[in-house]
Amino acid sequence: MKYKISEELAWLVEESAEPLLPPHGGYRKLKGFQVAQLAFDLTVRFCDRFVSKYSRTHDQMVQGARSGVQNIAEGSQASGTSKKTELKLTNVARSSLEELRLDYEDFLRQRKLPLWADDDPRRQALVDRRCRNVDEIARWAVELRNGHDGRDGQDRPSYEEIAANAAHVLIGVACSLLDRQIARLATDFEKEGGFTERLYRIRQQNRRRQGPSRQ
Repeated sequence: MKYKISEELAWLVEESAEPLLPPHGGYRKLKGFQVAQLAFDLTVRFCDRFVSKYSRTHDQMVQGARSGVQNIAEGSQASGTSKKTELKLTNVARSSLEELRLDYEDFLRQRKLPLWADDDPRRQALVDRRCRNVDEIARWAVELRNGHDGRDGQDRPSYEEIAANAAHVLIGVACSLLDRQIARLATDFEKEGGFTERLYRIRQQNRRRQGPSRQ
């Protein structure tokens, strides 16, 4: 959405040391967005392979993953004129990803597949791998499955188990990053306010600089 700026606001933008519209829309550089997008791509592939396309769960999981990504982007873009909207939409993204994480837990439980414990080294191994796309995650999954020799007394993990747990790990990382982002946004909003407060500060700064004669 584009906003028209009146002539009065135009000179405020030109003369104020503090820009009227702060930098915004840089969501592609946010780590939370990048990990959420990777989780979305993995969810699409996971559902196409392991969840019936006729199942309502298929659409719900894909839409939940998409919601996480899209709301981060929309919130970042809206931040130029509404920090409150950015905070709200980022929290919506966080909630969508939490719901998706539960979907993966349900998938594993209902099929009697293990959910890897928090201290399972495979979790950290995936994080350390820093996969950039789903193909890299797939290669890691193949290596993990082929490299399992059964000496720990457990059966070789299925691709279902590996893929669901991999998605669970990525979603957990994204949620953690979004929690930190939401906390920072809340603190900034409490200290600095939103667009209305920013406009008020800029008006006051320019009135002081222009002197009492400027109306």
